[in-house]
Amino acid sequence: MSKVSVSTLRDPALASEGHLKINWVRAHMPILNQLEKEYSATKPFAGQRIAMSIHLEAKTAYMAMVFAAAGADVYLTGSNPLSTQDDIAAAVAENGVTVHAWHGATSEEYFDHLTKTLEAARPTLLLDDGGDLTYLLHTTRTDLAETIIAGSEETSTGVQRLKAMDAEGVLRFPMVAANNAYMKYLFDNRYGTGQSTLNAIMQNTNLTVVGKTVVIAGYGWCGKGCAMRAKGLGARVIVTEVNPISANEAIMDGFDVMPMREAAKHGDIFITVTGCEKVITEEHIRVMKHNAILTNSGHFDVEVWKPDLEKLGGKPVKVRKNVEAYTLEDGRKIYLIGEGRLVNLAAGDGHPAEVMDLSFAVQFLTHLWILENQGKLPKKAIPVPLEIDRRVAETRLRALGVEIDVLTASQAAYLESWKVD
Repeated sequence: MSKVSVSTLRDPALASEGHLKINWVRAHMPILNQLEKEYSATKPFAGQRIAMSIHLEAKTAYMAMVFAAAGADVYLTGSNPLSTQDDIAAAVAENGVTVHAWHGATSEEYFDHLTKTLEAARPTLLLDDGGDLTYLLHTTRTDLAETIIAGSEETSTGVQRLKAMDAEGVLRFPMVAANNAYMKYLFDNRYGTGQSTLNAIMQNTNLTVVGKTVVIAGYGWCGKGCAMRAKGLGARVIVTEVNPISANEAIMDGFDVMPMREAAKHGDIFITVTGCEKVITEEHIRVMKHNAILTNSGHFDVEVWKPDLEKLGGKPVKVRKNVEAYTLEDGRKIYLIGEGRLVNLAAGDGHPAEVMDLSFAVQFLTHLWILENQGKLPKKAIPVPLEIDRRVAETRLRALGVEIDVLTASQAAYLESWKVD
C-alpha cells in the first residue's frame, strides 16, 4: 500500500520555526540519535504503517521521524487539542510524516483528526497516548482494527483504560503498557511531570511558588514528582489521596495529608494528577482562597470539574495567556490554567528532552519487539519486557559517560543460589 501524504495542518508556512525546535531536542536525545543511526540502515519497519496519537510537540515529532527513518510509514495526530504545536506539525509533515492535527481543535475537529489518521494509515501498528485511538478502534471504527499487529500505550490514564478493557476481555489486538516500563514511569512520570508542571505554572502566572501552599491531588509517580519540585521551590505541600498506602508514603516523605475538603481551605496552588474525574468540585471551590490557582496534570480535563466552576463563577474571563478567571458571588477569583487540560503541555513545552529520550526509546524498542513476536502475543495488556528497560538504561549511561560495576561469575551464581557453601 502506498503512503497517503496529504496532511491536515493549520498553517504549513510555520514549518521553519518547528524545524528549529525539533533540531534543538534532537541534540539532547542521545538514545534516539543512536537508534536512528542504527536502524535507518536496516529499516526494520519497512512495510509497516504506524498510527500515532500523542502530544504533538518537538520530542514526539522527533520520535515519529526516527520511526520513519527506520522504514515505517508514520501517521501522526495529537492526543490533546491544546498540546499540538502548529509549527511542529508543519515541520514534521515536511519530514515525511502524515499529520492530521492543529492547535485548539474543537471536540468535533479533534475526533475527525483521529479518524483521518486511522483511515489514512489503515495501521499495522498503533502508538496511543490516553487511549483515544484505541477507543475508536473498539467502537465506531472496528473495521480499521483488523490489520493491527499490536500497539502500545504511553500514559497512565491510557493504561487504566487498557486494564478495564482487558478485564472485560474486549481487546481486539495486543497492547503493550509502555507507561509501566521502569525507564518510563520512574523518570518521565516523576521527574518529567514534576519539572514541566511547575515550569508551566510559573511561566503562565509569573508568580512565586516559594512561601505558598501547594495541594497535590494524587501521590502516584506524577504526584511524587510534583510534590518534590514544589517542596524544592520552597512551598508547603499538602497531599490528598484515596489510597491509604500512598497516603502513608506521602507522610513519610514529609508532606501533610488530608482530604480535599480540608486542603481546599489552605491551598494557593492546586495540581491534580489522579487520572480520575471530579477531584475538585463545588464543595471545594466554595471554601478556596481568593486568587487560588487550579491546574491539572492528569490526561483529561475532568479532574478540575469545570461545570462547577462555571456554576459558581460564570463564564471564564481570559486574564493572561492560558489563564482564565472565574469570579464568585462574593468577589473571590479562582484561576484555571490551560482550560484544566494537561498544564505542562496545554500551557507549556512538556517534559524535558532528556527525559522523553528515555520514554520514546522504550516505545521504539517495544515496537521492534512487537514485530519480532508477531503472531505470538495475546490480545491483552502486556508489560514491557525487562530487557528493553535494561537496554535503554545502559544506552543512557553510555551517553553520559558513566560506568557501573558488573557482577563477577561467582557473584551472579551467589545471587541465584539458595544454598550456603
